[in-house]
Amino acid sequence: MSHQQSSHEQKSDSDLIAEVLEQTSEAFAEQTEAENEAVPAVEEISIEALQAQLDEAQQQAAANLDKAIRTMAEMDNLKKRVQKDLDDERKYGLAKFAKELLSVLDSLELGIQAATGDSPEITKLREGSELTIKQFESVFNKFNIETVDPVGQAFNPELHQAMVMQPSSTVPPNHVITVFQKGYVMNGRLLRPAMVVVAKAEDKPAGDAKIDEQA
Repeated sequence: MSHQQSSHEQKSDSDLIAEVLEQTSEAFAEQTEAENEAVPAVEEISIEALQAQLDEAQQQAAANLDKAIRTMAEMDNLKKRVQKDLDDERKYGLAKFAKELLSVLDSLELGIQAATGDSPEITKLREGSELTIKQFESVFNKFNIETVDPVGQAFNPELHQAMVMQPSSTVPPNHVITVFQKGYVMNGRLLRPAMVVVAKAEDKPAGDAKIDEQA
């Protein structure tokens, strides 16, 4: 009786262990299957997230590139403007000073015109004034200041200022007869227009007008 009972208990233990192992195997198989089913979903979500991040990064990169290009263009334009301002300052910075010198030069020229006598004093004064004018011209040439003295030339409103219109039989209409005051340009920019008398067609006598009307 005791031997049968012990055998029954051992058999029960064996069965119990086998049952536990079987249940454990089934549970492990179910867990593995569940994990295998979950992996593709996780991978799919991760790929979609990465693709979205990639698209966003590409958009941001394109926006940054556009900003960089615009900034470079603005810097290039600013550099050109600054360079132009520097060039203009270098070319025309002496314009105001040069205009002040023109009045001195005018006085010298008027003094020479007034010095018409032959006395030694007047001769020396005229020679000294002429020498000073030559020095002015040398300085003007150094700084690209050119004289506008348009006698006989066509009237140019950009460089000349007409003081009066005068009939002339020797000078074509709209051409300069006389220069009251010479003009000057500096590096192509007008410092002062030339004051001029401009020719116009002569008035026809009354008899000639009647002949033209009869013709």
